[in-house]
Amino acid sequence: MKKKNNLVKEEQNKEETTLRISDAYQKIITDLGEDAGREGLLKTPERAAKAMQFLTQGYEQNPKAILESALFNEDYSEMVIVKDIEVYSLCEHHMLPFFGKAHVAYIPKGKIVGLSKIPRVVDAFARRLQVQERLTLEIRDAINEALQPEGVAVVLECSHMCMQMRGVQKQNSVTTSSAFTGVFLENDSTRKEFINLVQARLH
Repeated sequence: MKKKNNLVKEEQNKEETTLRISDAYQKIITDLGEDAGREGLLKTPERAAKAMQFLTQGYEQNPKAILESALFNEDYSEMVIVKDIEVYSLCEHHMLPFFGKAHVAYIPKGKIVGLSKIPRVVDAFARRLQVQERLTLEIRDAINEALQPEGVAVVLECSHMCMQMRGVQKQNSVTTSSAFTGVFLENDSTRKEFINLVQARLH
């Protein structure tokens, strides 16, 4: 019964949050000079409120718990890489999207993690108001803390709508960020192997 009450409370909180955000969007639409009461915009504040909550659902997710839910003891010491992970996030400076791909690798030291958990961790951090540089570090640090491997490597390649739609309006620009720990920092050949595997099209 307690669990049911908690679920009801969570639903009520979501409804209240949606209502508050909807009110804010309605004011924004009006302040922009539009008629918030016209047919095409009547439900826009509510839809936008729900969309924003979906796009920032990472605040309700625990990346550490995601990783720790699927840790396994395994005697494997070669590089594990998950590449071309789709990334969708919101720039915290203008609240416009940035999107692209993440490439994540680690070298185990007695522990491996279920492969699906790495994209989930990327999503948990990406679905927040972000900057690409911090997102790169947060992914690296979460994996490094949970697995304590020989090293972690993360590369993000993203296009930013705040650059493409406004500001300098450079439509074809791509921003690359990287972060490394352990052997990826200390050993040039290990780092180069990771970069070569990211660039290779083996599939």
